[in-house]
Amino acid sequence: MLVIGGGVSGLAAGLRLHDAGRDFLLAEMEDQVGGHSRSGTNAITAFPWGAHYVPLPSEESTEVRRLFERLGIITGYEKGLPIYDDYALCADPDERLLMYGQWQEGLLPKLGVSKAEQAEHQRFFAQMETFRNLRGQDGRRAFCIPIDASSADPALRALDRISFAAWLEDQDYGGEHLLWLLDYSCRDDYGAGLAQVSAWAGIHYFAARNGRAANTDRETVLTWPQGNGWLVERLAAPFAGQIRTRALAVGVQDGPRPLTNLYLPEEDTVLLVESRAVILAVPRFVAARIVHSPAARPDAGDFHYSPWLVANISLDRLPAGPGAELAWDNVAYGQSMLGYVVATHQHLAMNPRQTVITAYWPLDHLPPAAARAEALARNGETWKTLIAQEILRMHPELAGAIRRIDLRLWGHAMVRPVPGFIWGKARQQALQDHPPLFFAHSDMAGISIFEEAYTYGIRAADAAIRHGPHPT
Repeated sequence: MLVIGGGVSGLAAGLRLHDAGRDFLLAEMEDQVGGHSRSGTNAITAFPWGAHYVPLPSEESTEVRRLFERLGIITGYEKGLPIYDDYALCADPDERLLMYGQWQEGLLPKLGVSKAEQAEHQRFFAQMETFRNLRGQDGRRAFCIPIDASSADPALRALDRISFAAWLEDQDYGGEHLLWLLDYSCRDDYGAGLAQVSAWAGIHYFAARNGRAANTDRETVLTWPQGNGWLVERLAAPFAGQIRTRALAVGVQDGPRPLTNLYLPEEDTVLLVESRAVILAVPRFVAARIVHSPAARPDAGDFHYSPWLVANISLDRLPAGPGAELAWDNVAYGQSMLGYVVATHQHLAMNPRQTVITAYWPLDHLPPAAARAEALARNGETWKTLIAQEILRMHPELAGAIRRIDLRLWGHAMVRPVPGFIWGKARQQALQDHPPLFFAHSDMAGISIFEEAYTYGIRAADAAIRHGPHPT
């Protein structure tokens, strides 16, 4: 079998095929696997280049929990609740917010927030807790991870047809500080703000996760210095010999034994691969370009993608600032750049003198195509100057402490759950396989998170295994 794409979905499929004793090749066009979960390292620390944490898996995320048991992230159970490896649990303090020149603990705005707005915050989160426990007419939870486990109740799915901003207005939520937090949350997970994502997606962000643990609270996340690159390394290790990097799939021809053209740039040659099945663990717009059979070619016209800039900034001293002490996740109120995470936060060594901070900037100020064009028009030095300006706005005390800035521009970082997409026709069509071609990617969920990517990879591998006899 052939797996095209070495992101989380492709690695999940590869691991499943490996465990089943199947012979396969995984082809990845980049020089390392991981996709948006890849990581890097320098003399100071390892650091993420994209996805940097996983929340506690929800009760429906059974495949992810099995993986975490396998990797030792879940070390046992106590009274039915998982016990998580302390090293993987985000250390305190986990979040802080810069408001009006001072840092506060947590991301829910507190400084300068009136009692009326505080009451609005309480009302909103009480409503989200109601949604978290709500079940539809079919008995399923209203909002789940994986998304496809969610209730099919028409009244709930109707929320997907309006924007989150419209729903909030209808519910009479209008406080500046609450709307900032909700907009920030959508930009953080979806790369687009309140007006660009559906109400179903916006509520899902707050209501879908119900994971619990015996040794931490449910809001804790799992993270490592290299972010989800830690998971990537362990997913790939069992079948490292079956991974071919720098191998670009340029064409897949459907048939009883599909033919795939792999371009090998280092050899400047095209390798023709015949296989019993092909798992396309690539974004929808890539699959639409490389599948050459009309009957199986995906339609990517209704898939929209958010561009991002990620910067890893090496510092000669730790960020500081008045108020709450340095946290893992550090955010500035009202700033275009989301903020940064500290790669050394999970280090066991106390008080490191140097660090790397990973800054995240969703480029959602323009429509995606225009934002990509603008981003590409700027050269690296211009981007570095902009990043440095944003960091120094948050931390004037870091003047002279920025050793270097490394950049990665993700033109299609994540699929956007625009109104009508999650429960619309385009995504439902994407869920259909065309044996012997099988599809796996977080695009198929409409949201770009580890749990969805991993689960779709497992599903695709299982379908490919069922499709044919043992030989490849």
